[in-house]
Amino acid sequence: MAAPKSPRKGSLQFWPRKRARKFLPRVNWSALSSEKPRIMGFLCYKAGMKSAYVSDNTPNSMTLGKNIILPATILECPNMKIFSVRFYKNGKVSKEIIAENLEKELKKKVKFPKSRNKKIEDMNEYDDIRIIVYSLVKKIGLKKTPDLIELGIGGTLEEKMKFVKENLGKEITIMDVFNKGDLIDVRGLTKGKGFQGPVKRFGIKLRFHKSEKGQRKVGSIGPWHPTRVTFRVPMAGQLGMFTRIAYNNKIIGIGKGDIKNIKNYGDIKTDYIVVSGSVQGPAKRQLVITSPLRVTKKQIKKNYNLIELK
Repeated sequence: MAAPKSPRKGSLQFWPRKRARKFLPRVNWSALSSEKPRIMGFLCYKAGMKSAYVSDNTPNSMTLGKNIILPATILECPNMKIFSVRFYKNGKVSKEIIAENLEKELKKKVKFPKSRNKKIEDMNEYDDIRIIVYSLVKKIGLKKTPDLIELGIGGTLEEKMKFVKENLGKEITIMDVFNKGDLIDVRGLTKGKGFQGPVKRFGIKLRFHKSEKGQRKVGSIGPWHPTRVTFRVPMAGQLGMFTRIAYNNKIIGIGKGDIKNIKNYGDIKTDYIVVSGSVQGPAKRQLVITSPLRVTKKQIKKNYNLIELK
């Protein structure tokens, strides 16, 4: 009889399995593309999940023309402002110009330089422009200190410079960046579950009930020689608070502050989007939504008309 085979437990793509150092992940903006001169991402906060009552208009769908119920996630997206403009030369930051008339709460989080006399018009040698933005999170009543993140801008260098000059000091809304029906990638941290054993952490099989030294363990942690335990052996450790990406989520609705009493979150006071399916993280988790990295035909094809949230 042939030896039973099974795929290895736990992907080595996510390694090491330890807590992320910060809540908001870095994004490789050069890998994303946008034809329009707009920012390619937005800061949002997970409110919770609802059942979305939608009309399915997807071509060749088995439920074409019918009303169906889908699981959906609500993400609140308060307006953002530009904190600073970064000019890149050969992949490194050559100059950074900080905007004026910033929020008071930012002084608690960021150290400002003593002299800020540089102007955007004076910049001439650069090959890329990116901006650091902060969310006006005080408006949603979640906390006082804003979150900051670097965002890429689409278009040519001239269009990027024009976009920065037009939006410096202004509030940027989610409607300026994404529309209903767009695909987005959601980046952020998963729920933290603390110290867990190898069964929950890697999904290994339970041993026979009369096994020696416990059921919820691996049968062998390695051979006699080489006399060491490799990192590939499923062991107990941290689970959750990992940076993950949910690819190609469909925006099925955009609204403004008309949803009340969401469990573990409260009322939505500013702009929000409704995304089909689930998204990583608990309620109130800060997330970064970006333009899609790799679009799939199956997700583009989907066409839902949101009727109501239940």
